[in-house]
Amino acid sequence: MEALALEKKAERDAELRERLLQLKKERNAIILAHYYQRDEIQEVADFRGDSFLLAQKAAQTDADTIVFCGVHFMGESAKILAPNKTVIIPDERAGCPMADMVNVDGLRRLKEKHPNAKVVTYINSSADVKAETDICCTSANAVKVIQSVDSDEIIWVPDKNLGHYVQQHTDKKMIIWEGYCNTHDMLTVKDVFEMRAKYPNAQFVVHPECRPEVVALGDFVGSTTAIIKYCKESDCQEFIVGTEDGTGYQLRKDSPDKSFHFASKYLVCPNMKVNNLKKLVNCLETMKPQIYVPPAVADRARISLERMLQVSSS
Repeated sequence: MEALALEKKAERDAELRERLLQLKKERNAIILAHYYQRDEIQEVADFRGDSFLLAQKAAQTDADTIVFCGVHFMGESAKILAPNKTVIIPDERAGCPMADMVNVDGLRRLKEKHPNAKVVTYINSSADVKAETDICCTSANAVKVIQSVDSDEIIWVPDKNLGHYVQQHTDKKMIIWEGYCNTHDMLTVKDVFEMRAKYPNAQFVVHPECRPEVVALGDFVGSTTAIIKYCKESDCQEFIVGTEDGTGYQLRKDSPDKSFHFASKYLVCPNMKVNNLKKLVNCLETMKPQIYVPPAVADRARISLERMLQVSSS
């Protein structure tokens, strides 16, 4: 019975992939997929990447339609950088709890308290918050962005764990918002010790969105892209991975001869996993749901994103 069910699913998926190719041509569409997406989506994407790489692709593409397989704020960033494109996402319920932990009113109050500070906002945030921001950053370029800012005082939103990590690499005073990523924040020191006991020859690679005490245990600390690159180039054959489990697709693709063990079974972002192949095809069929960002908000938010792209290309 199980074999039959798997066979039927494989047939359905093949049909969906065929329909997807047809729709992409009809809509002149490009599919961008975050590394945390399901394997079935990463397999059909034109580009896989982290938030920063996908933001770059959105800004550069010649396609008329951008299908963003990620969470809502990523679709917003694409729309802000490519205002004349149609941006759609497979499921509008794919939100980000961390992005929701910071609000415009709270940020404005913090800016009033610290009038000389510049606001650096992690890209994992809403368009409204980006519009209140001097410059955005990602986990890949956060330290470089902080160093580029012409101020000794930084308001950092919304991720306290990434903020703590960045703070170790700058002399600037950082006022850190108390947000966090639900998924990365679940990983504990106990989890890492248990995995190290089980896999004594493995290196622990970890994302700086994890808790500071967990990050401190890392053999390598970096963004999703940096972790993937490190594992591909390392002589080590076995890794304990401290980031979202969708990353396993690219890790295994790049290094099929190496072993990857995720540091906890809870390293799964439910919002990223809301999207699937059927919803991806359906959103191209209907051209819904579309991402809309009010022009006044988009114009202000675009400045903070473009500044980030300029710093990274310099």
